[in-house]
Amino acid sequence: MDGSFTGAEKPIGVAIMAMGGQGGGVLADWIVLLAEAQGYFAQSTSVPGVAQRTGATIYYVELMRPSPGRHPVLSLMPVPGDVDVVIAAEMMEAGRAIQRGLVSPDRTTLIASTHRALSVLEKANPGDGRADSASVQAAAETLARRFLSADMQALAERSGSVISASLFGALAGSGSLPFERAAFEDTIRGAGVGVDGSLRAFAAGFDAVRTPSNRPPADAVMPGAPAPVAAGGTEEQRAEVSRALRRIAEEFPTPAQEMLRHGLRRLVDFQDVAYAHEYLDRVARLVALDDAEKKLALTVEAAKQVAVAMSYDDVIRVADLKTRGSRFSRVRTEVAAQPDQLVGMTEFFHPRVEEICATLPARLGLAIENSPTLTRLLRKLFERGRRIRTDRLSGFLPLYAIAGLKRFRRSLLRHRREQAHLADWLALVEAHVPTDYRLAVELTKCRRLIKGYSDTHARGQGKYDRIVGALPLLAGRADAADWVRRLRDAALADEDGKILNGALATVATL
Repeated sequence: MDGSFTGAEKPIGVAIMAMGGQGGGVLADWIVLLAEAQGYFAQSTSVPGVAQRTGATIYYVELMRPSPGRHPVLSLMPVPGDVDVVIAAEMMEAGRAIQRGLVSPDRTTLIASTHRALSVLEKANPGDGRADSASVQAAAETLARRFLSADMQALAERSGSVISASLFGALAGSGSLPFERAAFEDTIRGAGVGVDGSLRAFAAGFDAVRTPSNRPPADAVMPGAPAPVAAGGTEEQRAEVSRALRRIAEEFPTPAQEMLRHGLRRLVDFQDVAYAHEYLDRVARLVALDDAEKKLALTVEAAKQVAVAMSYDDVIRVADLKTRGSRFSRVRTEVAAQPDQLVGMTEFFHPRVEEICATLPARLGLAIENSPTLTRLLRKLFERGRRIRTDRLSGFLPLYAIAGLKRFRRSLLRHRREQAHLADWLALVEAHVPTDYRLAVELTKCRRLIKGYSDTHARGQGKYDRIVGALPLLAGRADAADWVRRLRDAALADEDGKILNGALATVATL
């Protein structure tokens, strides 16, 4: 113990900030069992949070050494300025604890996992809606008596367990409770569930908060090397992958090569090697127009945006990702399933007529779209939410069959439309390079507005079209690029486009 507490004079308060599925309740139960086994009084309560934090909950535990002739009355809620230990199962949960005043510089040890699990609001943002972890870390280092952090999620996964076990180890390693390490480990053994994996994760968390500068051991959380470009298939296909990699090394400027390799990997996975060569051909056209004195900003941006545009999200792609063996393995790892345990998986789909037609051969899809009778019939048959169990053959096989349409993708209506839009976008960019290089770069960046599928894709493309539609009003202005950047930022600022409406109204007055 670090000397923070005075035994019988007052209870020890431990607040746990966790989201659904992170085992916050298990962690609270372990602390209670640990305290009671050591002869302490202990009590735990929980207060559910809101959906924006995917079910975030505050678990609060108070424990107190017994005193002869006295029976303690323990609190049901953490009180700002009166919490000894805060355990945050995710970085923004640490921020939430700080905002609530549960972390104080004269008292609180804050233990946090540095990984991020994005909130609903962060995911819903059309642009980069991620909150700034660095600002939370800076606040934690300033406002906590001690701040101990590591990627507890990664430590748990590497140990074949869940984050509650590594956080329990970090709590033991912090010395904030008056109990020996063996008592913590006995608590895990007594629970009798996933003992071996939990003990490994416990040890990893314990060591992580005791290493110099509170860093995990070098072999604990090492980022993986970039995945190699998939090169299966025939010898000819493997040779084409090698040729594409040589093209990147020989024909493209160094600043763009890393992104081009990422793009190549993405497009080989999305379609095939020939499609990846089409990607390199498109970027090469822009390289020929680019200006080294401007640090090749156009080429570097195009290497990213063209790859994303060509690997659009269609029904085939979604079905492919949901039926991959790697996904089933990842889910089993995330839920810490044992080899003899079955894991059920339910996918939710809400197909629209547009997605159905887009997955058909171009002529047939257009014919159905142009027929009110057929579109009404398809809406009745398909436009309702469906829950599909991919852990069962009845659900897996239909999705696997849809994923198999990948070989026919080039003949489908969605692909024709994506290719036409891609060609128009690149022609627009190329047209502005000679006269306004900065504007061309900003127009290249505008392609990030178009993503996803269904309503998300339609909204994004609508915003892009409205920005492009404003170009005639900006023609010849020295600040045209700045205005396009402002319009793009406005489009990314909210889902409904209200901020973009205001920005466009301003442009109309110029």
